[in-house]
Amino acid sequence: MNTSFKISSGFLFIIFLVSLLAPWVAPYSYQEQDTLNILVFPGIDHFLGTDRLGRDLLSRMIYGARVSLFVGVFSTLIALVIGTVYGTISAYVGGKTDNLMMRVVDVVFALPDLLMIILITVLMGRGVTGVFIALTMVSWVTIARLVRGEVLRIKEYPFILAAKALGASHFRIMLREIFPNILGILVVTLSFRIPVAILAESTLSFIGLGIAPPASSWGTLASDGWTAIKFYPHLILFPSLAIFFTILSFNFLGEGLREYLDPRAQIDKR
Repeated sequence: MNTSFKISSGFLFIIFLVSLLAPWVAPYSYQEQDTLNILVFPGIDHFLGTDRLGRDLLSRMIYGARVSLFVGVFSTLIALVIGTVYGTISAYVGGKTDNLMMRVVDVVFALPDLLMIILITVLMGRGVTGVFIALTMVSWVTIARLVRGEVLRIKEYPFILAAKALGASHFRIMLREIFPNILGILVVTLSFRIPVAILAESTLSFIGLGIAPPASSWGTLASDGWTAIKFYPHLILFPSLAIFFTILSFNFLGEGLREYLDPRAQIDKR
Protein backbone atom coordinates (compact mmCIF):
# COMPACT_ATOMS: atom_id res chain seq x y z
CA MET A 1 0.00 0.00 0.00
CA ASN A 2 1.41 3.41 -0.96
CA THR A 3 1.59 6.48 1.25
CA SER A 4 -1.33 8.28 -0.41
CA PHE A 5 -3.57 5.28 0.28
CA LYS A 6 -2.63 5.24 3.96
CA ILE A 7 -3.09 9.00 4.40
CA SER A 8 -6.43 9.03 2.59
CA SER A 9 -7.67 6.03 4.59
CA GLY A 10 -6.72 7.75 7.85
CA PHE A 11 -8.38 10.99 6.77
CA LEU A 12 -11.61 9.25 5.79
CA PHE A 13 -11.63 7.26 9.02
CA ILE A 14 -11.37 10.49 11.04
CA ILE A 15 -14.12 12.16 8.98
CA PHE A 16 -16.47 9.19 9.45
CA LEU A 17 -15.68 8.95 13.17
CA VAL A 18 -16.23 12.67 13.78
CA SER A 19 -19.51 12.63 11.84
CA LEU A 20 -20.80 9.65 13.83
CA LEU A 21 -19.86 11.34 17.12
CA ALA A 22 -21.15 14.75 16.04
CA PRO A 23 -23.39 15.39 19.10
CA TRP A 24 -20.40 14.82 21.39
CA VAL A 25 -17.63 16.29 19.22
CA ALA A 26 -19.26 19.46 17.88
CA PRO A 27 -18.74 22.41 20.24
CA TYR A 28 -22.24 23.78 19.50
CA SER A 29 -25.53 22.59 18.03
CA TYR A 30 -25.83 22.96 14.24
CA GLN A 31 -28.76 25.39 14.71
CA GLU A 32 -27.66 27.23 17.85
CA GLN A 33 -27.39 30.98 17.21
CA ASP A 34 -25.01 33.40 18.90
CA THR A 35 -26.44 36.81 18.04
CA LEU A 36 -23.48 38.57 19.65
CA ASN A 37 -21.05 36.88 17.26
CA ILE A 38 -22.49 37.18 13.77
CA LEU A 39 -20.13 36.71 10.82
CA VAL A 40 -17.02 36.58 12.98
CA PHE A 41 -13.76 35.29 11.59
CA PRO A 42 -12.05 32.16 12.97
CA GLY A 43 -11.03 32.61 16.58
CA ILE A 44 -10.86 30.99 20.00
CA ASP A 45 -14.60 30.84 20.66
CA HIS A 46 -15.45 29.76 17.10
CA PHE A 47 -12.54 27.96 15.47
CA LEU A 48 -13.89 28.34 11.92
CA GLY A 49 -15.97 31.47 12.52
CA THR A 50 -19.73 31.93 12.36
CA ASP A 51 -22.30 32.53 9.64
CA ARG A 52 -24.80 35.35 9.16
CA LEU A 53 -27.06 33.92 11.87
CA GLY A 54 -24.27 33.47 14.39
CA ARG A 55 -24.13 29.68 14.01
CA ASP A 56 -20.77 28.01 14.57
CA LEU A 57 -19.32 26.95 11.21
CA LEU A 58 -17.24 24.08 12.62
CA SER A 59 -20.29 22.54 14.27
CA ARG A 60 -22.36 22.89 11.12
CA MET A 61 -19.57 21.30 9.08
CA ILE A 62 -19.41 18.34 11.49
CA TYR A 63 -23.17 17.83 11.31
CA GLY A 64 -23.05 18.49 7.57
CA ALA A 65 -20.53 15.68 7.17
CA ARG A 66 -23.17 13.26 8.47
CA VAL A 67 -25.57 14.27 5.70
CA SER A 68 -23.01 14.38 2.88
CA LEU A 69 -21.43 11.05 3.82
CA PHE A 70 -24.76 9.35 4.50
CA VAL A 71 -26.16 10.35 1.12
CA GLY A 72 -22.93 9.52 -0.69
CA VAL A 73 -22.22 6.16 0.93
CA PHE A 74 -25.69 4.65 1.28
CA SER A 75 -27.07 5.81 -2.06
CA THR A 76 -24.01 4.25 -3.70
CA LEU A 77 -24.41 1.04 -1.69
CA ILE A 78 -28.03 0.60 -2.74
CA ALA A 79 -27.19 1.49 -6.34
CA LEU A 80 -24.39 -1.10 -6.17
CA VAL A 81 -26.81 -3.80 -5.03
CA ILE A 82 -29.40 -2.94 -7.70
CA GLY A 83 -26.80 -2.67 -10.46
CA THR A 84 -25.06 -5.88 -9.44
CA VAL A 85 -28.25 -7.94 -9.35
CA TYR A 86 -29.55 -6.42 -12.59
CA GLY A 87 -26.28 -6.78 -14.49
CA THR A 88 -25.65 -10.33 -13.23
CA ILE A 89 -29.10 -11.59 -14.22
CA SER A 90 -28.90 -9.87 -17.60
CA ALA A 91 -25.52 -11.39 -18.48
CA TYR A 92 -26.18 -14.82 -17.00
CA VAL A 93 -29.55 -15.36 -18.70
CA GLY A 94 -28.40 -13.83 -21.99
CA GLY A 95 -30.36 -13.89 -25.25
CA LYS A 96 -33.48 -11.78 -25.66
CA THR A 97 -33.70 -11.15 -21.92
CA ASP A 98 -30.23 -9.63 -21.94
CA ASN A 99 -31.05 -7.46 -24.96
CA LEU A 100 -34.27 -6.19 -23.40
CA MET A 101 -32.72 -5.46 -20.01
CA MET A 102 -29.76 -3.63 -21.52
CA ARG A 103 -31.97 -1.52 -23.76
CA VAL A 104 -33.62 -0.23 -20.57
CA VAL A 105 -30.16 0.57 -19.21
CA ASP A 106 -29.20 2.33 -22.45
CA VAL A 107 -32.30 4.54 -22.29
CA VAL A 108 -31.60 5.58 -18.70
CA PHE A 109 -27.88 5.96 -19.39
CA ALA A 110 -28.53 8.26 -22.36
CA LEU A 111 -30.30 10.81 -20.18
CA PRO A 112 -28.06 13.48 -18.56
CA ASP A 113 -27.36 12.53 -14.95
CA LEU A 114 -27.67 16.02 -13.51
CA LEU A 115 -30.94 16.65 -15.34
CA MET A 116 -32.39 13.38 -14.05
CA ILE A 117 -31.26 14.12 -10.51
CA ILE A 118 -32.80 17.60 -10.60
CA LEU A 119 -36.12 16.30 -12.01
CA ILE A 120 -36.39 13.54 -9.40
CA THR A 121 -35.43 15.93 -6.60
CA VAL A 122 -38.08 18.42 -7.69
CA LEU A 123 -40.71 15.67 -7.79
CA MET A 124 -39.67 14.21 -4.41
CA GLY A 125 -39.14 17.55 -2.73
CA ARG A 126 -36.10 19.03 -1.02
CA GLY A 127 -34.46 17.01 1.72
CA VAL A 128 -32.29 13.99 2.35
CA THR A 129 -34.90 11.51 1.06
CA GLY A 130 -35.33 13.19 -2.33
CA VAL A 131 -31.58 13.53 -2.93
CA PHE A 132 -30.98 9.96 -1.73
CA ILE A 133 -33.55 8.46 -4.11
CA ALA A 134 -32.41 10.63 -7.02
CA LEU A 135 -28.75 9.62 -6.71
CA THR A 136 -29.66 5.95 -6.30
CA MET A 137 -31.87 5.88 -9.40
CA VAL A 138 -29.17 7.52 -11.52
CA SER A 139 -26.11 5.60 -10.27
CA TRP A 140 -27.18 1.98 -10.72
CA VAL A 141 -27.07 1.94 -14.54
CA THR A 142 -23.31 2.50 -14.70
CA ILE A 143 -22.74 -0.33 -12.24
CA ALA A 144 -25.13 -2.63 -14.14
CA ARG A 145 -23.18 -2.15 -17.39
CA LEU A 146 -19.88 -2.82 -15.63
CA VAL A 147 -21.14 -5.95 -13.86
CA ARG A 148 -22.72 -7.31 -17.03
CA GLY A 149 -19.40 -7.10 -18.85
CA GLU A 150 -17.60 -8.93 -16.08
CA VAL A 151 -20.22 -11.66 -15.78
CA LEU A 152 -20.24 -12.24 -19.55
CA ARG A 153 -16.52 -12.90 -19.31
CA ILE A 154 -16.62 -15.05 -16.16
CA LYS A 155 -19.57 -17.26 -17.06
CA GLU A 156 -17.55 -18.90 -19.84
CA TYR A 157 -14.80 -20.00 -17.45
CA PRO A 158 -14.33 -23.78 -17.02
CA PHE A 159 -15.29 -23.82 -13.34
CA ILE A 160 -18.67 -22.25 -14.19
CA LEU A 161 -19.29 -24.86 -16.88
CA ALA A 162 -18.23 -27.57 -14.43
CA ALA A 163 -20.69 -26.29 -11.81
CA LYS A 164 -23.49 -26.44 -14.40
CA ALA A 165 -22.49 -29.96 -15.37
CA LEU A 166 -22.63 -31.04 -11.72
CA GLY A 167 -26.22 -29.80 -11.51
CA ALA A 168 -25.68 -26.66 -9.41
CA SER A 169 -28.67 -24.30 -9.43
CA HIS A 170 -28.47 -20.99 -11.26
CA PHE A 171 -28.81 -19.10 -7.98
CA ARG A 172 -25.93 -21.05 -6.44
CA ILE A 173 -23.72 -20.44 -9.45
CA MET A 174 -24.37 -16.71 -9.38
CA LEU A 175 -23.95 -16.45 -5.63
CA ARG A 176 -21.11 -18.89 -4.93
CA GLU A 177 -19.15 -18.89 -8.19
CA ILE A 178 -19.68 -15.60 -10.01
CA PHE A 179 -20.14 -13.08 -7.19
CA PRO A 180 -16.79 -13.80 -5.42
CA ASN A 181 -15.00 -13.20 -8.72
CA ILE A 182 -16.52 -9.74 -9.22
CA LEU A 183 -16.28 -8.69 -5.58
CA GLY A 184 -12.94 -6.96 -6.08
CA ILE A 185 -14.16 -4.76 -8.91
CA LEU A 186 -17.32 -3.95 -6.93
CA VAL A 187 -15.26 -2.71 -3.98
CA VAL A 188 -13.16 -0.50 -6.26
CA THR A 189 -16.28 0.77 -8.04
CA LEU A 190 -17.85 1.62 -4.69
CA SER A 191 -14.84 3.70 -3.65
CA PHE A 192 -14.96 5.65 -6.92
CA ARG A 193 -18.74 6.14 -7.02
CA ILE A 194 -19.07 7.50 -3.47
CA PRO A 195 -17.22 10.77 -4.24
CA VAL A 196 -19.37 11.19 -7.36
CA ALA A 197 -22.49 10.98 -5.18
CA ILE A 198 -21.03 13.39 -2.60
CA LEU A 199 -20.21 15.90 -5.32
CA ALA A 200 -23.68 15.52 -6.86
CA GLU A 201 -25.34 16.13 -3.48
CA SER A 202 -23.12 19.15 -2.90
CA THR A 203 -24.01 20.52 -6.33
CA LEU A 204 -27.73 20.11 -5.71
CA SER A 205 -27.50 21.75 -2.30
CA PHE A 206 -25.36 24.54 -3.73
CA ILE A 207 -28.00 25.47 -6.32
CA GLY A 208 -30.80 25.21 -3.76
CA LEU A 209 -32.33 21.85 -4.71
CA GLY A 210 -30.73 19.67 -2.05
CA ILE A 211 -30.86 19.68 1.73
CA ALA A 212 -33.41 22.09 3.20
CA PRO A 213 -32.47 24.43 6.10
CA PRO A 214 -31.90 24.37 9.02
CA ALA A 215 -30.21 21.03 8.27
CA SER A 216 -26.84 21.42 6.63
CA SER A 217 -24.54 19.59 4.30
CA TRP A 218 -21.24 20.73 2.88
CA GLY A 219 -23.06 21.86 -0.25
CA THR A 220 -25.52 24.09 1.63
CA LEU A 221 -22.67 25.60 3.64
CA ALA A 222 -20.77 26.38 0.44
CA SER A 223 -23.93 27.92 -1.01
CA ASP A 224 -24.37 30.13 2.05
CA GLY A 225 -20.73 31.17 1.86
CA TRP A 226 -20.91 32.00 -1.83
CA THR A 227 -23.17 35.00 -1.21
CA ALA A 228 -20.60 36.49 1.18
CA ILE A 229 -17.41 35.38 -0.54
CA LYS A 230 -16.10 38.93 -1.04
CA PHE A 231 -16.05 39.99 2.61
CA TYR A 232 -16.20 36.65 4.48
CA PRO A 233 -14.30 34.12 2.35
CA HIS A 234 -13.95 31.66 5.25
CA LEU A 235 -17.64 30.75 4.93
CA ILE A 236 -17.08 29.07 1.57
CA LEU A 237 -13.41 28.15 1.98
CA PHE A 238 -13.77 25.54 4.73
CA PRO A 239 -16.77 23.63 3.28
CA SER A 240 -15.11 23.63 -0.14
CA LEU A 241 -11.88 22.25 1.31
CA ALA A 242 -13.85 19.53 3.11
CA ILE A 243 -15.51 18.47 -0.16
CA PHE A 244 -12.22 18.62 -2.06
CA PHE A 245 -10.13 16.59 0.37
CA THR A 246 -12.87 14.00 0.93
CA ILE A 247 -13.32 13.39 -2.80
CA LEU A 248 -9.56 13.32 -3.31
CA SER A 249 -9.15 10.81 -0.46
CA PHE A 250 -11.81 8.50 -1.91
CA ASN A 251 -10.05 8.60 -5.27
CA PHE A 252 -6.71 7.70 -3.69
CA LEU A 253 -8.47 4.96 -1.73
CA GLY A 254 -10.02 3.54 -4.88
CA GLU A 255 -6.71 3.64 -6.72
CA GLY A 256 -4.98 1.84 -3.86
CA LEU A 257 -7.69 -0.82 -3.71
CA ARG A 258 -7.52 -1.30 -7.46
CA GLU A 259 -3.79 -1.94 -7.31
CA TYR A 260 -4.19 -4.29 -4.35
CA LEU A 261 -7.09 -6.31 -5.76
CA ASP A 262 -5.95 -6.43 -9.38
CA PRO A 263 -3.63 -9.45 -9.91
CA ARG A 264 -2.19 -7.88 -13.07
CA ALA A 265 -1.05 -4.82 -11.09
CA GLN A 266 0.68 -7.11 -8.59
CA ILE A 267 2.47 -8.93 -11.41
CA ASP A 268 3.59 -5.64 -12.98
CA LYS A 269 5.14 -4.56 -9.66
CA ARG A 270 7.14 -7.75 -9.48
